[in-house]
Order: sequence, then C-alpha cells, then structure tokens
Amino acid sequence: MKIPGFLLNRKADSHKYDYGYVLVIGGSPGLVGAPCLCAQAALKIGAGLVRVAVPKALNPIFEMNLLEVMTLPVADKGGYFCERSFAAIKPLLGKIDVLAIGCGASANKETQSFLRNIVQTVDKPMVIDADGLTALAGHMVILEKRRSSRLVLTPHVGEFSRMTGVDNNRIINQRKELVKKFALRYNLTLVLKGDHTLVSDGKAFFENSTGNPAMAKAGTGDVLSGIIAGLMAQGLSGFDAAGLGVYLHGLSGDLAAKAKTEMCLLASDIIDYLPEAIKAAR
Repeated sequence: MKIPGFLLNRKADSHKYDYGYVLVIGGSPGLVGAPCLCAQAALKIGAGLVRVAVPKALNPIFEMNLLEVMTLPVADKGGYFCERSFAAIKPLLGKIDVLAIGCGASANKETQSFLRNIVQTVDKPMVIDADGLTALAGHMVILEKRRSSRLVLTPHVGEFSRMTGVDNNRIINQRKELVKKFALRYNLTLVLKGDHTLVSDGKAFFENSTGNPAMAKAGTGDVLSGIIAGLMAQGLSGFDAAGLGVYLHGLSGDLAAKAKTEMCLLASDIIDYLPEAIKAAR
C-alpha cells in the first residue's frame, strides 16, 4: 500500500489548518478511554487539529488525559450525551473537516437518538464506529436519508450482523460479496474488521494483508477509527483513507507485537508505532 506523496512532504509555509480538523464525538461513564485513543490516533496520523466533544460531567477526566487534543464539553445527563448535547456541537460544524462518531458513547437510549440525529442531519464526512453503529442497527433508513456524501463505517462481524440481520456464519463465509453489496446499496465505504480486513465502496475492493492476533484487544478499533478520520481530514477519499488506514494500523500492530510480544501489546502501542509503520511503508 503506497502512501500518497502529499501526506509525507509538507510545505514549509503550511499551518495546522492545512492538515484538517477532526471532531471526535464519544465517551460515557466507564468508557472515556475509547475517544481518547481515537483522538490521539487522528492527531498522530497527521491531522492538524483534533477536538473531542465530551459529556460535560466527564470533561475533567479528558483534560487530565489529553495534552495535544482539545475538548468540547457539551450538555449531558449523568455523564451521557443527550438531545441537548447537539447545541454546543452545531456552531463548530462549519470549521471541522471530519467527524469520528461513536467510540465509547454507550448504548444509552437518549445517546443513541443523539447519534442518529448527527448521522442524518450533518453534512460532513464521517467515520462511524462502535456505539455509532449500534445506533444505526434497526434504523438503516437513516443511511438513505443522510446528508453526508462521504461516510465510512467500521464494523466487526457482530456489529455488521446487527445492522444487516445476517447471521455471523454467513457473513464469515460470504464476506466479500456482502461487504461490496452493502457498500453499493448505501453509497458508502465499509470496513469489515477482522483477519484480512475488507474495505469496499461498492466498486473498488481492498483486502488487507497486515495485522496479527495481538490486535484482538480492547481499543484497537478506536485507534483505527482515528487513523481513518485523520487521513480523510488530510484530503483522502473515504475508500483511500480506509484502505491506507487499515494497512498502516495493521503494520503498526505487527511492529508493536514484534517489540512488545503478542501477549503484551496494547491499543496505545499501535499509536506509538505509527511512525515506524509509515517509515516502513514509504
């Protein structure tokens, strides 16, 4: 997988806004790590600015854990996103380039409604993962009514099953056909995570060759979402960002596992090894 030259060579007179602004929307009680990992991965892969919209009650935790990443405290109910949360996010939409939605957001009923509202009404490129995908299950018509023309979904087999109603075994046995068919039907890029992760926009198709079993750990999917969002913010299409993203994510995991062992690899190690993965890929 070749890295585009414009990502590797930056102009001397450039500034942070030249490299994209990512807004991560996620976090809930007990799940603050997920959006932190997503945001840090987006920044590490090259985005110029990254901000995390967080439930106001949880903001102090984010402030203590994030240095380079900014936060946007929003109205909440007991630490969960609610319908009123959107009011603080709306004024920022004209400035950002990409949204990463769902990491650690929870299955809280009002939070799920809040996430669906964003997907349906916001006209910005989006990467949707985790609880954002849960919000879509049973409400797939939202994908047909959405305003955004650039959408990347990153389910694992179980999440894909909940969205489509197709059982896990059939997905595993017919995954290429189902991934391409789904992406074409909803006019988006689908990333089906797993061994040899698949990426399709309904026309083009990519099967990843990097990655290892050590990456079957909590948080690695959040890192992938951040990487893809960061690449989209720098100008790559949804399909190209997803393909390059899963490749670099897996390659970084391979390098980290070699150094840390498969037993001891953490999701944060994948972020730390991204520079080495980029060097190896170039």
